[in-house]
Amino acid sequence: MSRADVIVVGAGISGLTAAWRLAQAGKRVRVLEANPRVGGRTLNYRFATGEVVEVGGQWVGPTQQRILGLLAELGLETFPLWNQGDNLTLFGGKLKPYRGTIPRFAPHVLLDVLQAQLRLDRLARQIPLDDPSRHPRALEWDRISFAEWIRRALKTAHGRQVMELVSGAVFAAAPHELSFLHVLFYVRSGTNLDTLLGVQDGAQQDRIVGGSQRISEELAARLGDAVRLDEPVRALRQDASGVELITDSGSHSAARAIFAVPPTQLLRITQAPLLPGWRDQLLQRLPQGAVVKCMALYATPFWRANGQSGQATSERGPVRLTFDNSVPGSPRGVLMGFIEGDEARQWSASSAESRRAVVLECFARYFGAAALQPLDYVDKCWADEPFARGCYAALFPAGLWTGGAARLREPLGRLHFAGTETATRWMGYFDGAVEAGERAAAEVLQQL
Repeated sequence: MSRADVIVVGAGISGLTAAWRLAQAGKRVRVLEANPRVGGRTLNYRFATGEVVEVGGQWVGPTQQRILGLLAELGLETFPLWNQGDNLTLFGGKLKPYRGTIPRFAPHVLLDVLQAQLRLDRLARQIPLDDPSRHPRALEWDRISFAEWIRRALKTAHGRQVMELVSGAVFAAAPHELSFLHVLFYVRSGTNLDTLLGVQDGAQQDRIVGGSQRISEELAARLGDAVRLDEPVRALRQDASGVELITDSGSHSAARAIFAVPPTQLLRITQAPLLPGWRDQLLQRLPQGAVVKCMALYATPFWRANGQSGQATSERGPVRLTFDNSVPGSPRGVLMGFIEGDEARQWSASSAESRRAVVLECFARYFGAAALQPLDYVDKCWADEPFARGCYAALFPAGLWTGGAARLREPLGRLHFAGTETATRWMGYFDGAVEAGERAAAEVLQQL
């Protein structure tokens, strides 16, 4: 049996941040990662032509001070997502160009969408970030889904379709899967709806040179032999003397442990003693969002020559949202699209060939027949990842926040909990992962 001061389970951004802060404080740390790689829900992919793209999470933006500070500490640089030219929108059967975040809808539709956005932002500003259930109207808002609020708040069919697209883009989920209180919290957590959706000055503004998996790779390099790959934790025991974690390779013990994994993954570990029933019940209700991230490589970014940004939104799926994900310094172009929510679950069950064909058809619908002839193609079904089972983050359904969800970040005996789902600011994003990792490390240092 090997011994450390602290064991961290999960070598994504949150877990490695926690481990690095503990190591900097002079503690003996061990990181156990189930995958044969670090990075969690970030993953780089290299095309045969050399371009590195991200088939997992990828963006950082203004107000995300924790992740930006960590990037500077690690010596990692960013570059802006391509955001020049016309965006495209396909609603009402017509493909139209526009600039900015909100497309040029018919005036009555635009007014409908804008009034809903203003209401969301106004209500979101009232939400306590440490525990949304403390709001006086929390029970009321947590009892209804985002879909129910959309039905009540928007008067036009096209306006409701826009808000459904927003739900997919931000949560990788349909509105009926989300508590309205959670949507308000998430908007507040990420500043406001414009920031969540935007490129310039928004959450999608910048990418990381060399790909976002480099964050975890650089942290792991600093931790050295403390990081153990291919060691899924199978069993957990804790008592007054410490914590013991059993993997396929052996046993590891420590005074404290930090779990930085998607919430439901904890339920896959044999526990002694069992988690309290209230915590187990909450974890059972926290599924991951569903997304397939798709990218096609082309000889050139041909859409730019047509004055287009590569960004498209659509009422028709399965790809309803696209971006230009080209890599600076390469003459080639990359179109990226997302299949989200129920459509992601359906297309994850299809063959890779049929999925590729329908994605390219969607790209061609927006950018023309040239999109049907890529040099290469890749997609990633995150529900198939055995130790993630989805992306971008966990979904909070109706009743969860008022059922005690804020307590999920509280320590349990010698166990502490990180992961972006336990953050108060920028939950679901890299910045939230860093916040959660640093909080968990601070908790452990206080106890040690």
